[in-house]
Amino acid sequence: MKKLNAVTVYLIFQGGWSFFFGLVVTVNMVYQAVTVGLNPLQLVLVGTALELSAAIFEVPTGVIADLHGRRLSVIIGTALTGVGFIIEGSFPVWGMVMLGQAVWGFGWTFISGALDAWIADEVGTERAGRAYLRGSQVGQIMGLAAILPSVLLASVAITGPIVLGGALFIALAVFLFLFMPEEGFQPAARGSRLSWSHMRETLRQGIRLVRLRPVLLALLLVGLFYGAYSEGFDRLWTAFLLREHTLPGIGDLQPVVWFGLIRAVSSVLSIGATELVKRRLALGQRRSLSRALLLFYGLVAAGTVAYALSDSVAAALAAYWVVVTARSTAGPVMVAWLNQHIDSRVRATVLSMSAQADEIGQIAGGPVIGAIGTVVSLRAALAISGLLLLPALGLLRGQSRAALEPLAEAPAAD
Repeated sequence: MKKLNAVTVYLIFQGGWSFFFGLVVTVNMVYQAVTVGLNPLQLVLVGTALELSAAIFEVPTGVIADLHGRRLSVIIGTALTGVGFIIEGSFPVWGMVMLGQAVWGFGWTFISGALDAWIADEVGTERAGRAYLRGSQVGQIMGLAAILPSVLLASVAITGPIVLGGALFIALAVFLFLFMPEEGFQPAARGSRLSWSHMRETLRQGIRLVRLRPVLLALLLVGLFYGAYSEGFDRLWTAFLLREHTLPGIGDLQPVVWFGLIRAVSSVLSIGATELVKRRLALGQRRSLSRALLLFYGLVAAGTVAYALSDSVAAALAAYWVVVTARSTAGPVMVAWLNQHIDSRVRATVLSMSAQADEIGQIAGGPVIGAIGTVVSLRAALAISGLLLLPALGLLRGQSRAALEPLAEAPAAD
C-alpha cells in the first residue's frame, strides 16, 4: 500500500492524537477527582505512576527507535496509549486508574523523541521547525473540536469519552501502520540492531553529545525543574477550582460543562499565540528561540502563582489561561531549539533523555506537592509549584546569553 507524504502523516497524527486525547482529558481530571474520589495526594500519585513508567522506559525506547526505526516505535506507543485509557475508563478504582496511567506512560515513551526525530529525518531540521508549529496548531484545533463531543458523552456517562478515546488511539495506530513512511531513517546493520552493545553505544554517544554541549545539559535541567512544577499544577488545578471556588451554575448542566468551556477558551488562545510565534519568531536563530522560551516560562511561573492566590473564579480563570497558553506555545519552540543542537544519529535518544529529565522531575516533585495539598492546602501546593520554575528561568537566561557562541562539534562514532 502506498505511503503518504511525511508532513501529511505528521499533521494527521497530531490532529488525531489531539482530538482523541481531547476526548479523554476534557473530563479525565473531573472523573478522577469526583467519580473515583481521589484526594490531592492520590491525584498526584496517579500521575507519578504515569511518569515512573515513562522514566523507566524513556531512554531504552529512544535507543530502540534510533536502532530499529522511529515509525515502528510511534505505532507501538500509539496503540499502548489507547489500551491505557481503556483500562482507566473501564474501572473507576484508584488502583486501576494508576495501572491505566502506567500503561499510557509506557506507550508514550515509544513516541517521545521518536516522532520528532522521524519528521526531522524525513524533511530536514529546517522544515521540521515549521512542521512542529503547524502540527501544534492542527493539534490545538482538533483538541478544540473534541471538547463538545466529550462533554456531551460525559453528560450521559463520564467514562464514555475516556473509553472511546482509547479505542480511537488504537485505530490511529492501524492507520500509521498502513500509511506512515520512513525513508530518511538509516537503520543499523542487522547484526548491530540485535546487539545490546550497539544500543549501549548509541546511548553513550547521546550522553557524550550532552556533555560536549553545555546547552543540552542546561535544557535537561530545565526539563527537570519544569517536570517538578508541572505535575502539581496539572493534577491539582481542577480540584482547586472545584473546592476553592464556586463555579456559576449553567442551568441543570453538570460541572464538566464548565471544564469543557475552559478548555475551549484555552484552545482558541493557544492557536492564536502559536500562529503569532510562527509568523514572528526566527526559528533558525538560537538566540531568538532562547529568549522566547525565557518569556514563556516566566509567564507560566507568574500565572501559576497568580492562580494559587486567586480570590475569584474570574481571576483564577485569567491566570489559568495565561499558564496554558504560554505552555502550549513553548512546547514546539523547545523542540525546535533542542533539534538545532543534536546530531541526527542520536536525535531520538537525546530527545528521550530530555523527556526523561521532565519525568524524573515530576516523580520527585509531584508527591511532595500532593502531600502539601493534602496536609496544608491546595493554594500552598500550587504556589510552591510555580516557584519551582525559578531555577529553570535562571538556566534559560544563561543560555540566552550564550546562544551566540558556536556549537562544539558532535562526537564521532568510535
